[in-house]
Amino acid sequence: MTGRYELSDQRWQMIEDIVSPPQTIGRPRRDDRQMLNGVLWILCSGAQWRDLPERYGPWKTVYQRFRQWRDDGTFDRILARLHLRLREDGTMDLDTWMVDSTSIRATRSASGAGKKGGSIEPRDHALGRSRGGLTTKIHMLCDSHGFPLAFSLSAGQRADSIYLTELLEKVRLPGRSGRPRKRSRYIVADKGYDSDALRHYCTRYGMRPIIPYRRMHRRPKPGLPHRFDRPKYRQRNVVERLFGWLKEKRRLNTRYDKLASSFKAMVTLACIERCMRADFSDRT
Repeated sequence: MTGRYELSDQRWQMIEDIVSPPQTIGRPRRDDRQMLNGVLWILCSGAQWRDLPERYGPWKTVYQRFRQWRDDGTFDRILARLHLRLREDGTMDLDTWMVDSTSIRATRSASGAGKKGGSIEPRDHALGRSRGGLTTKIHMLCDSHGFPLAFSLSAGQRADSIYLTELLEKVRLPGRSGRPRKRSRYIVADKGYDSDALRHYCTRYGMRPIIPYRRMHRRPKPGLPHRFDRPKYRQRNVVERLFGWLKEKRRLNTRYDKLASSFKAMVTLACIERCMRADFSDRT
């Protein structure tokens, strides 16, 4: 019997070879499943690392293991594994994708990480000032079933439309054979993504943008013949429901992490949990 927030035996078997590879040298390390369950407890409870229950081991060890998995790409490999299983199982929708963003309020403890940045860490640490104060934006791309495909972080004052292309370029849905899937048939988004450049980008790659026009003093230009599909646009609430589910993870409802890479790892872990809800083990 597993405790609250902990992985079941079936879900652990899906990712065990990635999280806990065989150890050949060095002294034995603490149980990786125990460490991962500790990280999940932090994600869901929103507590500080020092408040981690003793059953997960020393909090410093759990935190160091989290940093290791964050830096070596373990969380990204797990998510790629789950994307593969979702695609093979036929659960993932490859035709209709939707995009949106949400703002996450950051606490005072999230600021002050320095301005050096780097190749991985952005200079502003994905923090910015907006109407809500110090915030971070999560830009999310998902399918019509609410499975996250790709996401990006930005400062809270950045515009949504400039990240749609970046999200689409990040998508790599692997299959057993052939090239990874990178495009869909429909892209559904709100009017915040309305721009001629994005519409031309979608048309160039064979995607149909379902994006309403803003109330502006301009008319659709020649070369943009797509009519607005209102029934398809109503599916956009899927990504809003996904954000509602993600924000139930208290570590995402408010940002406490100074580094964008740490907050990104938490978002990735929440996406892993969402993809695991497909319950592959019940079908195999």
